[in-house]
Amino acid sequence: MRGSVDGLGSSAPLGMMLPAVFADDDLAQRFVAGLDEVLAPIHNVLDCLDAYFTPSLAPADFTRWLGDWVGAETDVADRPGLDDDGDAVLRTAVAAAAHLHRIRGTRRGLEEAIRLAFGVDPEITESGAAGWDARPLGPVPGDRRPHLHVSLALPDPGPTDQHRLESLVAAARPAHMPYTVQVTAAERTPGR
Repeated sequence: MRGSVDGLGSSAPLGMMLPAVFADDDLAQRFVAGLDEVLAPIHNVLDCLDAYFTPSLAPADFTRWLGDWVGAETDVADRPGLDDDGDAVLRTAVAAAAHLHRIRGTRRGLEEAIRLAFGVDPEITESGAAGWDARPLGPVPGDRRPHLHVSLALPDPGPTDQHRLESLVAAARPAHMPYTVQVTAAERTPGR
């Protein structure tokens, strides 16, 4: 991932650390200058290590790798060259990954994952319910058969949006829940 950077100076030049006898030795100074050039990127990364693990500050290629590492659910990470919008979506997904893993398998987790990937709030209907009754043997809330339906109204739906939504719902839904998805075009109001 990280490689050599032309002209990058070392934060800890080895020539300054040599014993005094080598301070004026041209061969020794040139030799350690070559080592400085090789070690400078390593020193640079170590000096800025906390920035590498902050998604808003990390380099784009490292953020992509970090997204794979933390399991950020977005297809933006698969694009070879990120534009400004894709870069922002990727950085937001990586920053939100830990939170999304905590609420994964819940309605709220599914809503937030879809909102993060598409930028639009989904409409989710499910069969589950909860209720309380002071008398035993009351009616059981919810439907007998589990089901989940996710509908997404996009301003300009593309041919791959249905597949993207289906993949996202399959990954973020409760494991036992059968599901259906639907992508529709959002209604446009005149004058906007």
